[in-house]
Amino acid sequence: MRAGSGSAFAAVDLGASSGRVMLGRVEGGSMALEEVHRFANRPVRVLGTLHWDVLGLYRGVLDGLRAAGTAAGAGPGGVASVGIDSWGVDYGLLDADGTLIGNPVHHRDARTQQMPTEVGKVLPADELYAHTGIQRMPINTLYQLAAARDSHQFRSARQLLLIPDLISYWLTGQRGTELTIASTTQLLDPRTRRWSPAVAGALGVDLGLFAPLRSPGDAAGALRADVLAETGLTGPVPVTAVGAHDTASAVAGVPAQGGAFAYIATGTWSLAGVELTSPVLTEESRAANFTNELGVDGTVRYLRNIMGLWLLQECLRAWETEGTPQELDALLESAARAPGLRSVVDAGGAEFLEPGGMPQRIAEACRRSGQPVPRDAAETTRCVLDSLALAHREAVFEAQRLSGKQVETVHIVGGGARNALLCQLTADACGLPVVAGPVEAAAYGNVLVQARTAGAVTGPLPALRALVLSSVRLRQYAPTGDHSSWHRAAARVRRDASADGPQREEGREASCA
Repeated sequence: MRAGSGSAFAAVDLGASSGRVMLGRVEGGSMALEEVHRFANRPVRVLGTLHWDVLGLYRGVLDGLRAAGTAAGAGPGGVASVGIDSWGVDYGLLDADGTLIGNPVHHRDARTQQMPTEVGKVLPADELYAHTGIQRMPINTLYQLAAARDSHQFRSARQLLLIPDLISYWLTGQRGTELTIASTTQLLDPRTRRWSPAVAGALGVDLGLFAPLRSPGDAAGALRADVLAETGLTGPVPVTAVGAHDTASAVAGVPAQGGAFAYIATGTWSLAGVELTSPVLTEESRAANFTNELGVDGTVRYLRNIMGLWLLQECLRAWETEGTPQELDALLESAARAPGLRSVVDAGGAEFLEPGGMPQRIAEACRRSGQPVPRDAAETTRCVLDSLALAHREAVFEAQRLSGKQVETVHIVGGGARNALLCQLTADACGLPVVAGPVEAAAYGNVLVQARTAGAVTGPLPALRALVLSSVRLRQYAPTGDHSSWHRAAARVRRDASADGPQREEGREASCA
């Protein structure tokens, strides 16, 4: 199918806390993006196990496609195609009939906490990294499979589909595994862009469980007749493989000029790094806990996963539960007036991974390290944002050092681009200008891959980014203040990590996108 200028493309973008369907149009050298439906993504704990409500997500997708059809209009000028991206690592299991076997388990479930140690007895961490280039995180698909392998569900499974591929399968009836989301599993070799037989063989993983690999821009089927009837769309409507890992789509949507930039894709997680043409698989890179995930157009996303705005989200949830709810804008204004760098914590610490009691855990981390304990919500929020900015700084600096790629600008995209205080603190911490926006970078990247596949736009990744740049309003933040104070704060965090020893090092492996 070849779409004309002005055609509408539906981007399904599933995040760890909410999902949305966006409608994008490309016309006259610019791009318009409209949110047509948003829905919550709330995990459910059942009999002690934390699950994704994947059927609820699918319901939200169908409702969103119906809204997209209404917004786009009927007939040839309607929805030209659909693309799907989501968070990484999680999956659904299918039986021999192609039916889902139970709700997918959430990556924050505690079942995987000991798996890196257990897997390391069979395949040492340095060897695993040399094959896959993926940072060692308990929530990786590899460790989830190790935790699940003795379960009846896993023994009954005939196929495994990662979350965006599962949604695509339900929409089209066609199964495939998109490369960028596959690269989050810790089973893919980033050099060959194929599964690693060495890793799978050592750990007894049957690669036959995975559907055939496909790349961004490949055809992924067309909406089934029952889906067309459910959504009111007029067929045929193709589904196009995009950067199915939401960070891959977000990085494709970074409005950068030239290549000397770092990106920070912010939301529940922060993913900070640089874009490369080949992976960095050195032992030094492994020790620094950097990951090599695949991107659009053969790129490599060399980055570190950081806990992200999850820390603040959990604080807000805790305060509401305690009966002291906080209004976010007022809280951020108060945090901006609180003393900077009074207390900082390791935003990659294991103590912050699971939900519940976040303000108390932050206070305990400050107390343990001999720093002042935040006295109120504003000081806790300032501690969180200072700590995130510090983690962004360390990731950007280390990415440059380990990859040899120099950075002149830092682009913040995703939900954190709305947070002016976080953006300014990141500029101050890095000593580099920060460009904030777009918030919906993943949807922009998703739509642009669809539009290029349909023939509505042409050109390589820089040309797609130029289209984003011409279409969005961006905010610039220049570094201010005494940069040496950030050096001293970084040293405090490192001393705390050294004092806690191996336990803290394990904690630094506990972040993911």
